[in-house]
Amino acid sequence: MATAYIVAANRTAGGRKNGALAEWHPGDLGAQVLNAIVAETGVDPKAIEDVIMGCVSQAGEQAGQIGRTAVLASNLPNSVPAVTIDRQCGSSQQSIQFAAQAIMSGTQDLVIAAGVESMTRCPMGINARAGKVFDIPTDPTPKSVKEKFGIKHFSQFAGAEMIAKKHGHTKEQLDAFSVESHRRAAAATKSGAFAKEIVIIKGRNGEGQEVMHDKDEGIRYDASMEGMASLKILMEDGVMTAANASQICDGASAVMIASEAAIKAHNLTPLARIHNVTVTAGDPVIMLEEPLFATDRALQRAGMKIGDIDLYEVNEAFAPVPLAWLKHVGADPSKLNVNGGAISLGHPLGASGTKLMATLVHALRARGGKYGLQTMCEGGGVANVTIIEAL
Repeated sequence: MATAYIVAANRTAGGRKNGALAEWHPGDLGAQVLNAIVAETGVDPKAIEDVIMGCVSQAGEQAGQIGRTAVLASNLPNSVPAVTIDRQCGSSQQSIQFAAQAIMSGTQDLVIAAGVESMTRCPMGINARAGKVFDIPTDPTPKSVKEKFGIKHFSQFAGAEMIAKKHGHTKEQLDAFSVESHRRAAAATKSGAFAKEIVIIKGRNGEGQEVMHDKDEGIRYDASMEGMASLKILMEDGVMTAANASQICDGASAVMIASEAAIKAHNLTPLARIHNVTVTAGDPVIMLEEPLFATDRALQRAGMKIGDIDLYEVNEAFAPVPLAWLKHVGADPSKLNVNGGAISLGHPLGASGTKLMATLVHALRARGGKYGLQTMCEGGGVANVTIIEAL
């Protein structure tokens, strides 16, 4: 089986809802990371064999095959194909895995995995509406599924509360984790740790002035337990607040994956190799707990133990998810989301998979680590795990 290599990985800095990136059409936003990754590697754009783009809210400006739209908006030639996929929050992590599988199978040599999400212009739930005539939310869950699982509807917020209760996490523990996410993100920003992964593009500040957008907008440099405690609990008798959940975010990201033949042909420098790709599914009600069990399977398939992994990126969709993951796999908290996570940096849904991979690859190399593991909780009780080896 051929080996799949990561030769470049980038992302935009996260934009808050109605923030710096609000004026960007998602097609143009996706085009920015495609242009940047081709420019960075110096490959002939005509050599790109496919673009696999993750996007969750495929409606409005993100409808009509946004992956292909991004290619058409980019400097890539029209001859480069593209596809858009939705595996919920794991969409662009699945893009990476599909791209890697194409390389491993020998059917392609150079593929860009990417993701884009403008949560300002295409808000969550936009693709579950009946249309402009009625403009009413519809429930995408069929009656048979509701009867099978004994629920009225699936809810990620309810799933997060279930995880917190099951694993015994208090609101104070969740808030403390969230404060630490902001602290790490602030430290990484101030130290320049994100410099190699961020594609700098134009944006607008709060005064409406054009600026170069090079820093994640969501970071609270003064985050404190007192500030966290002041936010409203989202569900009665719950522990979740907006402060210990991921931030709504606009952003795009991309990872170029190449075969050994492509590396030689285009004089590329591999940053990492894909060591294992895994996807599993489980309980769709508690939903967000599946990364725990997906990680067990990935490590088993790779013949590894958690102690072999130098850094891990576990998406901070809600604070109970990475905390439960740490407890279940017996991982070292100091190796988790070392530069902060979605609570501080934002969670641009379909772009988060390639975003986290960009951070993981560059953090591993900067710290001299060898193995990195990334996992993502996803709607419907699905989870992806990708293990890489830094080179």
